[in-house]
Amino acid sequence: MDVRTLMRRAALYNADREAIVWRDRRLTFRDAWARGLRLANALRSLGLQPGDRIASLEDNTVEAADLLLGAAAANLVRVPLYPRNARASHLHMIGNTGCRAIVVAARYVHEIEGLRDELPALEHVLIRDDGYEDWLASWPADDPDVAIAPDDYFIIRHTGGTTGLPKGVAYTHRAWLAAGRDWFYLYPPLEPGDKCLHCGPISHGAGYLFVPTWLGGGCNVLLDQFDPKGTVELIEREGIGYTFMVPTMLNAILHEPSAAGRDWSRLKCLLISAAPIADDTARRAHELLGDVLYQGYGQTEVLPVAMMGPRQWFAEIEGSKPLRACGIPLPFAELQIWDAENRPLPTGEAGEIVARTDGQMTGFWNDPVGTAERIVDGWVKTGDVGMMDENGYLYLLDRAGDMIISGGYNIYPAELENVLNDHPAVIEAAVFGIPHDRWGETPMAVVVTAEPGAVSEDELIRLCGDRLGSYKKPSAIVVRQEPLPKSPVGKIKRKDLREPYWEGRDRRVGGG
Repeated sequence: MDVRTLMRRAALYNADREAIVWRDRRLTFRDAWARGLRLANALRSLGLQPGDRIASLEDNTVEAADLLLGAAAANLVRVPLYPRNARASHLHMIGNTGCRAIVVAARYVHEIEGLRDELPALEHVLIRDDGYEDWLASWPADDPDVAIAPDDYFIIRHTGGTTGLPKGVAYTHRAWLAAGRDWFYLYPPLEPGDKCLHCGPISHGAGYLFVPTWLGGGCNVLLDQFDPKGTVELIEREGIGYTFMVPTMLNAILHEPSAAGRDWSRLKCLLISAAPIADDTARRAHELLGDVLYQGYGQTEVLPVAMMGPRQWFAEIEGSKPLRACGIPLPFAELQIWDAENRPLPTGEAGEIVARTDGQMTGFWNDPVGTAERIVDGWVKTGDVGMMDENGYLYLLDRAGDMIISGGYNIYPAELENVLNDHPAVIEAAVFGIPHDRWGETPMAVVVTAEPGAVSEDELIRLCGDRLGSYKKPSAIVVRQEPLPKSPVGKIKRKDLREPYWEGRDRRVGGG
């Protein structure tokens, strides 16, 4: 099976149902699919061939749905860029995947100026300006009906890299469909006409729910800017049945005064994922919304791995602490805890979480060494430290790779350390995650300079924001002259610096 063929079938049998909602625009399956086919034909007219990569820099809009549908119809491989990233990340993602074209929303044109001069393989830059609608309408809505195999690539998503460069995670059509199936496996059945709200960009985690919703005859409701008051109004007005939020979004909803008086009766499933959730946030959400909360665990490289619904999450179970868990292994997922020598550990012992799923990555794009490090005998090593109890609950205890998840976004310390070490006054730098009441975790840095006053904390924070994007900059930086703690082989001991900030907590990951 491939995504295009199944989406085409859903468009045929749900032609007059509502498929896409964005602001005041509403498209039926017939109209949305026709727009996708028009874009597919336009892209093919540029000489793009099945398997070619096409980047995109956009928010959640009708036009973003055009590209998702059009790329599938033309068998092109989407490479989503992230608006909150800096230009250097865009350059790397496009160049690393050899994109021949990029589609850019008009508001982000300034971020890609001059890219073609730096990327010889990038032949076409398509800007969605005021002429986009007329341009799209000029192309035929005939189905190009290109050949697609289940193991053709469907999308390349990027995750942070431990060396500071993002890694491309490649998914086939087969893997993407399997991931969508498994996300919905434990949910209440999705029925034709049900609505799924995408609070986050469909280029990120929310995108995993787009295709399953379409295939089930449901309607994808796109939100291009999360606002607690507007979101709760939208959920009630549209009768949203399914949505995905990171814990910080849910926490913001709970602090919205009008949330308590809303009609939540049509909400079937609110998925929480991408970061740990605080106990109090989970309890208050359960009191407000009822039995609709689901928590899932996975990562871009392998997903979904574990899931639990409200009856497992808020239960009293001897030998388990469900409120502190992040799920139970899904029926189609294999999950083990390994020691440092890649050997399975007994129940109750902490080690690295490893998993195998039908929806896992094929490998890192153009990175056989990185792939070999992360995939061992078909198992994906997550870099997360966890433990499983006798009832199958999985607990996330720490991150072996030092990754920080702040407000649902992955931040790797090496990215920030590379920038900080570029400053001429900085001798060495260490970045680590510390607890944050709103974001769950936030980056903090300790840098060493030769002399006091050589550089200010604010100057270094601005440098990180300019180079990597504002969401990755440290919340605080300590400048000192004392050398950083190191192992016998000279490796900076981040955990020694981080530990005092987590004192008194039973796990070293923060929840929103």
